Amino acid sequence: MKRLIIMRHAKSDWDANAPDHERPLNRRGQRSARVMGVALAKMGQTPQHVITSSAVRARTTTEIAVSAGAWDCPIEVADGLYGTMVDGALAVVAEAPKDVETLMIVGHQPTWGQLAAHLTGANVQIKTATAVGIDLTINHWTDIGRARGSIVFVLHPRLFTDGSFRLPGI
Repeated sequence: MKRLIIMRHAKSDWDANAPDHERPLNRRGQRSARVMGVALAKMGQTPQHVITSSAVRARTTTEIAVSAGAWDCPIEVADGLYGTMVDGALAVVAEAPKDVETLMIVGHQPTWGQLAAHLTGANVQIKTATAVGIDLTINHWTDIGRARGSIVFVLHPRLFTDGSFRLPGI
């Protein structure tokens, strides 16, 4: 069994003059990425490998989360996760290192919600900086195209900043 964590990039700035690919995170997005990095670490849900979209907002979300949570994992940047559809995301996942049991991909809506629905049959709203953990019925990432899975968690940063699960120091 493999676990895929689908994470949407954190909140970004909208600048009509900047290309979409180059949009940075705003202050709230930076904070949310830190919160999610720490939250996933405290829950024991850190990935062994992260593949992120090449968009600035996705790369920055990844870098902040990995650093804040002190995750011990490599980060891979994949142009194929930017502007892709479900089939493109599945193709990137299929290339993940075979020894990785827990993989995170960081990218964009609407593809991430569609990917979660494709893998689980569930309609999941994936807001900015949300992480969705899915246990898959496969033993090899190359089989992701026919995988089916179950959602094991859906985490949003506001659970840890506004709700009853506040994290110390965040």
